[in-house]
Amino acid sequence: MTDHEARGASDRPVYAVEPWSVREPELHLDRLAQGESVFALSNGHLGLRGNLDEGEPHGLPGSYLNSFFEQRPLPYAEAGYGYPESGQTVINVTNGKLIRLLVDDEPFDVRYGRLHEHERVLDLRAGTLTRRVEWTSPAGCRVRISSVRLVSLTQRAVAAIRYEVEPVDRPLRVVAQSELVANESLPDLGDDPRVAAALESPLVGEEHVHNGTKVVLVHRTRQSGLRMAAGMSHEIDGPGRMAVDAESSPDVGRMTVATELEPGQRLRIVKYLAYGWSSQRSRPALHDQVVAALAAARHTGWEGLLEQQREYLDDFWRGADVEIDGDAEVQQAVRFGLFHILQAGARAERRMIPAKGLTGPGYDGHTFWDTETFVLPVLTYTHPDSAADALAWRHMTLPMARERAHQLGLEGAAFPWRTIRGQECSGYWPAGTAAFHINADIADAVVRYVDATRDERFEREVGLPLLVETARLWRGLGHHDVEGVFRIDGVTGPDEYSAVVDNNVYTNLMARRNLQEAAAMAMRHPDLAERLGVSTEEAASWRNAAAAMLVPYDQRLRVHPQAEGFTNHAKWDFAATKPDHYPLLLNYPYFDLYRKQVVKQADLVLAMHLCGEAFTPDQKRRNFDYYEGLTVRDSSLSAQTQAVMAAEVGQLELAHDYLGETALMDLHDLARNTRDGLHIASMAGAWSGLVAGFGGMRAGDGCLAFAPRLPGGISRLAFRLRYRHNRIRVTVRAENAVYELMEGPGIKIRHHGDEFTLGDEPAERPIPALTALPRPAQPPGREPVPRRTDPHLREPEGPPAADSLSSPG
Repeated sequence: MTDHEARGASDRPVYAVEPWSVREPELHLDRLAQGESVFALSNGHLGLRGNLDEGEPHGLPGSYLNSFFEQRPLPYAEAGYGYPESGQTVINVTNGKLIRLLVDDEPFDVRYGRLHEHERVLDLRAGTLTRRVEWTSPAGCRVRISSVRLVSLTQRAVAAIRYEVEPVDRPLRVVAQSELVANESLPDLGDDPRVAAALESPLVGEEHVHNGTKVVLVHRTRQSGLRMAAGMSHEIDGPGRMAVDAESSPDVGRMTVATELEPGQRLRIVKYLAYGWSSQRSRPALHDQVVAALAAARHTGWEGLLEQQREYLDDFWRGADVEIDGDAEVQQAVRFGLFHILQAGARAERRMIPAKGLTGPGYDGHTFWDTETFVLPVLTYTHPDSAADALAWRHMTLPMARERAHQLGLEGAAFPWRTIRGQECSGYWPAGTAAFHINADIADAVVRYVDATRDERFEREVGLPLLVETARLWRGLGHHDVEGVFRIDGVTGPDEYSAVVDNNVYTNLMARRNLQEAAAMAMRHPDLAERLGVSTEEAASWRNAAAAMLVPYDQRLRVHPQAEGFTNHAKWDFAATKPDHYPLLLNYPYFDLYRKQVVKQADLVLAMHLCGEAFTPDQKRRNFDYYEGLTVRDSSLSAQTQAVMAAEVGQLELAHDYLGETALMDLHDLARNTRDGLHIASMAGAWSGLVAGFGGMRAGDGCLAFAPRLPGGISRLAFRLRYRHNRIRVTVRAENAVYELMEGPGIKIRHHGDEFTLGDEPAERPIPALTALPRPAQPPGREPVPRRTDPHLREPEGPPAADSLSSPG
């Protein structure tokens, strides 16, 4: 096709709805950047965006190494004490995906000539991205091209590509150029505050060598002082005579192969890639590391890498799969989400899990509270080793968190609101520094992991130090008032449309749990607690603060105010707010948002999910209804929590609607910014909406509790979990739930309050009838889109969610 014939925007879905894959049946040039995020491959250490093999056209080139960043100054109109001085931005590192093709001297470019077929498939069980193309050049030369790409889940430093070319109807001269390219030119992404800061040529070349079909490039960053190496090696299979050459320069390495192909003949190139980085190791050490990784990959071979990838994913799905009858879109989306969550953390190995994973540069590649609150619950019950690694990274950054607390005049540790390396990188303190709840979010993730795994070594080496330092912060940040009530004033909760408030309910309840669990864990390990300086008096002060914690309640409205005094504020004038004025943060001053009853994302409702024991069933229903009328979902994080709590209070159809929004955030590009990377926490929401929502799953004290109920559009839900060395399967239908022990010693289960021990025999339990309740109203125009079981009958998407200036929340 010509450059004017590429398919443009369409009302039809971009991706075919299939249970185990994401398939793009034809190329959409206007949606390249979205597809590059959707088709990204990663293992938590290395991430490759799904750019076309030949590099052009592209939406946003991207290859990333976890925690590899450049430093940049943070400008302020007016400086202030305690403001972070430097920001950190993820770098697009050396691109090894490139394989350029010339057919009878004509570059293969989908914008020219005629594109007969173009299909890409992300296989969620094989862990590969496959591309099939048939193209005729402007000169009339017709070829078939196929490629398969993987980022290895078993060999951390390795990626590989198999690239094949064959003529269709006549002999052709073919030249393939496999490249490593550093300091690629990146497109101007505009002024959207959610995108990454622009960095011009951040890598400085230190070494470039080539030998045979192998090339290695070594670079360092100009400001942050980090060093990285990238290498490529090739296996080439083709007809008799081929010319092969390699060359390198500081920013480019290239291997070129030229041959002539008859119809029926094929040129096959297997390209092995290896990446490594360090802040301490020398240039020769990194060079050798990459060469060794390439040697290991070639020893395993292409077929071996494919087999290892499949085996790794087979094991994952045995303990993580979710099955749905009745909503094919959500079925695809929940597996797509689980796959990308696994990719984000599988081999991170004591590195962070960024808000976008390694799929794009959004939010400068930073990690936020999203990881501990939304992503780690999924990993804890499906791939617990990755959850442990993410928390071990937090433990490694404790010295910086202690330093930050000291700078703020506080005891303990103050973890950063947004960061790559561990230093605070948020330049807007009301939504950054004041959001101290991240400390409790980290502590909650520790407690959840320890409960789910009984990992005593982790508890002693990682868990207790984190709980002690976070508890110390709460004890110093709050105070007992004249009546003995413990108050935490001047903080920001999850809702960033309310900043620097007193006694945010979510923050206080999570801090209370943090204090209680720190005291309990210190009691379990008195020897270690003593080494950490925890005295009997200090632990008692934590328990006293927790027991006296203020939890505001509005007796007049019989609801919990989001924070003290919140329900006395004037309500936002939703009726006068134009649809195109959402997200509000881009159209109204913060001072106006801060003094009105308007909620960006679930806050009090999130407290009811994570601290459900603090609320009665009646309070949950009344609170949920009240905050539904105030929540505008200007954050991609909100819908999942609203889905979970809608299900708990009996609003099953509304829960299904919210589930669709969180599950399809990226496949349908609802926030209009999937181009910058996937919303990893939102994709976790698909799992949460199904397992914690319709499955009613809660965990604690060695027991899994379920209160399952299904909406009308879903006839069956089945999911698998890992808990305390058990692997269980739960199958829910309208009338009953069946619990099966697939592996392990047995487990205590609670079903709608009825407790039993699950052993070798499946257990079937009836589901109690539900009394229908009136559906609560949302702000005008902010209602979730109703779910339709037939994707072709779906109504147009509702108002897009928008992410925050300061965080994915």
